[in-house]
Amino acid sequence: MPASPFDSAHLGKLFDTTEAARLFSDSAEIRAMLLVEGALAKVQGAAGVIPELSAAAIHRATLEIQLDPAGLAEATGQNGVPVPALVTAFRTLMQAPEHAQYLHWGATSQDILDTALMLRLRQVLALYDDGLEKTLAALAVLAESHAITPMAARTYGQHATPTSFGATVASWGWPLLTLLKELRQIRSDGLPVSLSGAAGTATELGADAPALRAALAQALGLSDPGRSWHNDRTPILQLAAWITRVTTALGKMGEDLLLLTQSGLSEVRLGGAGGSSTMPQKQNPVAPSALVALSHHALGLNSTLQGAGLHRQQRDGAAWFTEWLSLPALCLSLSAALNHAQRLAETLAPNAEAMSETLDSAQGLLAAEALSFALTDRMSRPDAQSEVKVLCKQVMADGTHLRDAALARWPDLPAALFRSAAQMGQAPQEARAFATAVRAL
Repeated sequence: MPASPFDSAHLGKLFDTTEAARLFSDSAEIRAMLLVEGALAKVQGAAGVIPELSAAAIHRATLEIQLDPAGLAEATGQNGVPVPALVTAFRTLMQAPEHAQYLHWGATSQDILDTALMLRLRQVLALYDDGLEKTLAALAVLAESHAITPMAARTYGQHATPTSFGATVASWGWPLLTLLKELRQIRSDGLPVSLSGAAGTATELGADAPALRAALAQALGLSDPGRSWHNDRTPILQLAAWITRVTTALGKMGEDLLLLTQSGLSEVRLGGAGGSSTMPQKQNPVAPSALVALSHHALGLNSTLQGAGLHRQQRDGAAWFTEWLSLPALCLSLSAALNHAQRLAETLAPNAEAMSETLDSAQGLLAAEALSFALTDRMSRPDAQSEVKVLCKQVMADGTHLRDAALARWPDLPAALFRSAAQMGQAPQEARAFATAVRAL
């Protein structure tokens, strides 16, 4: 069995991570580490920390030399980190010991790995941005198109009052819109570079280590945190929490779709549904189920990652290793979820007829709240609630309709009181406001 469903040949389409998986490959990690080492040498040469000629040679070599990930495995298993093996292999392949001796000058493994991770995460965040934008665009079309399509709202799984399908779609999209704005702020602020040396003191990085760190950040297009963050995993933990909030929002959409597509309800049609091995009549809501599963997976991974924030002393191998085990899977969970969510948003459609049948079959009881308020022009609010409660019990016992029972008692009530389309409140406006907000991105 593969180590992860994201690596599986037969589960790959169910949990399709698109381009994100490539960014967590061995080759991508090594390439990112070499980019960091090359940029570090270049800024150190410019600052006079190492000979400029050696800096140029190292920088050029990092762009040309190819390292075999398998060749680093044994030493990584012994050292608990791949950087020593990478430095040794690189110096050997460079075949210029007079220059290669200055590779990795004053830095520590965590500087290289954390900075390389930020380079890869920057690309992952760009993929998230694209996936969220496309999902939101499709949801906005749905919300606006069905702003006035009435359906039953449900609280505690029970019929509540009328709403619109557009408003339901908007309720899926509003959190994603907020999260996309947060993502763009994260990307604008930039992910942090790490350059602090063995114990976070930058002892061997030269007389002006802060300027060197700032120069490395500029060279790599990262931000300068202004300090060491070896044992402060806030950048990782904040990003992990954001990823989890997105998968949770997408999981809520999945949960709703599981309920709306169930037999006997079928108020939503999915563009693509799965088949059963033995029951040919079934069209299983596979994509919504995947969204829910990925949300649960992300919640568990995030819990593990947040626990790894208990980073002991100046550096903590166990906490660091926990990040390596959890963060890639968490990132890939969101990538797979966004892939499902985008396809769902682009292909699902409401079954307006089934929604109307649900409203009709409820014996008019979804108008109970509106009726209780309408009666307040002739009695107190508590009395109105009490009267309507008695009437609802009678209707449910007799199998009649609340409209008929109410009009028989109060013939002057407005007929619109019992029309679902007239009792959706702000639902249409909510749907249209969401669509407008998405267009304003």
